[in-house]
Amino acid sequence: MSEFHKILVKPLVTEKSMQSLQDSNRVSFKVKRDANKIQVRTAVEQIFEVTVEGVNMVTVRGKKKRFGRNIGQSKDWKKAIVKLKEGDKIELFEGV
Repeated sequence: MSEFHKILVKPLVTEKSMQSLQDSNRVSFKVKRDANKIQVRTAVEQIFEVTVEGVNMVTVRGKKKRFGRNIGQSKDWKKAIVKLKEGDKIELFEGV
């Protein structure tokens, strides 16, 4: 597995991400916590062979969960929203 595949953890397939894909050609990925915009841009361009116009990053806070009387918390994670060039698309998201 190449270093680019280690940066992108998985694609985010939610109602909101699918709507932004249709409206403004933006794709969302869950990425490593220490990844930056430049690494995400090169990883998406190398893996999917598309042109990236911009990358926005969001750190998502982990949710608090109760286990009986104990309170735990899921880990924080990072989301990358990638804007693709007009006409480019990622085949992974087609038909979803």
